[in-house]
Amino acid sequence: MEQAQTWLQSCKIYLEKRVAVLFFLGFSSGLPILLVFSTLSFWLREAGVSRASIGFFSWIALAYAFKWVWAPFVDRLSIPLLTRWLGRRRSWLLLSQLAIVLSLSAMALSDPHANLTLFAIAALVVAYSSATQDIVIDAYRIESAPEKFQAAMAAAYMTGYRLAMIMAGAGSLAIAAMASPTDEYLLSAWSVSYFVMAACMGVGIITTFVCHEPEYQDKQSEKLKQVEMKLKHQHLPTFVARFLAWLDIAVVAPFSDFFKRYGKHALLILLLIGTYRISDIVMGIMANPFYVDMGYTKGEVAAISKVFGVIMTLVGAGLGGILLTRYSTYSILFLGAFLVVITNLIFAVLAFVGKDLALLTLIISLDNMSAGIATTAFITYLSKLTNIEFSATQYALFSSMMLLFPKFIAGFSGVYVDGFGYVNFFISSALIGVPVLGLIVVLKKVIEE
Repeated sequence: MEQAQTWLQSCKIYLEKRVAVLFFLGFSSGLPILLVFSTLSFWLREAGVSRASIGFFSWIALAYAFKWVWAPFVDRLSIPLLTRWLGRRRSWLLLSQLAIVLSLSAMALSDPHANLTLFAIAALVVAYSSATQDIVIDAYRIESAPEKFQAAMAAAYMTGYRLAMIMAGAGSLAIAAMASPTDEYLLSAWSVSYFVMAACMGVGIITTFVCHEPEYQDKQSEKLKQVEMKLKHQHLPTFVARFLAWLDIAVVAPFSDFFKRYGKHALLILLLIGTYRISDIVMGIMANPFYVDMGYTKGEVAAISKVFGVIMTLVGAGLGGILLTRYSTYSILFLGAFLVVITNLIFAVLAFVGKDLALLTLIISLDNMSAGIATTAFITYLSKLTNIEFSATQYALFSSMMLLFPKFIAGFSGVYVDGFGYVNFFISSALIGVPVLGLIVVLKKVIEE
């Protein structure tokens, strides 16, 4: 009975208002990424763009890997008028969300055949605006609640995120399919789909207006640093001393703080961060082109994703959040990474067998469940590594490292498929995730001992 009560108590945390807010912000965060990643690759492949070009096109998503560059400015700078009205976090949220709406609309009005460069620029703006939104939401999550809520908030965020990905993936495909009278490529169908996706960003915009602004505790430390810098540079004008103080707090301190706290283990932690999602990301860019080449229609992929994908997303993210309240973060990190490896191997089986709707259903179900568990665990892990005093900058650095190397490698995925085929590609994408399992075991031992 005591064990059952403990599980019940673990579930009750999802009723917290702060947890619910993260569900809707997670939806806003998860919607844009597939629209410049796998959904976009489906559009381009259906339009006749080569697999190699689609692979290189995926480098647009590298914007997410470089968000640490401008994160210090998002973390510390105020937006005229907006910040006074909404506060620092919510003003940046609104600005980034409006930019996403406008750039998605620009993609909807563009034709990749007529002007691929203009199309790519609009997609790039979506990626940079979305990455900025992620910086703010990550900081908001860490600052708006104590550590005991972080696992549940990460799970709620991940549930909203994955549902948005299904909307941007299966949903956008279904809308494009319904807007086209045949299965032939029709530009206007994709335009309708992307306009609908732009409208769905209203969920995030409404949430930005109704959620609370987190309290800041950095003003005093910033004033002390300004005094310290002025004493060191008494010969400099006051505004220069203040700028040096800001630079130290916003840019230098977040990076030095991490290495001071984790010492000799810092590099191992950064290696895990940089490789944890490599198997999933490298495979992901070729998933939709694979469906097209295997003969699946937009409607078939969308229908399976809408039913089984939604169910397993909820199961995976919710289960991940509950498991994290009962077991160590490293244990759940290992479970998530292991499930991703297995899922990629099943993709290889499907590539070998050929078109099979039952097997595709199994793969999409397992993929959503494993991604829900793995990403919830990873978000919680990164949140625990983050010092709340530098929340936006440090988390942006961690999440950027998570994407940088995998996204770069993923850019060559189309070339690899052309040279070696889908079966070898999926097996290889699974195998590159195996060393990550060993790294988790090593870190669990050295950190928890």
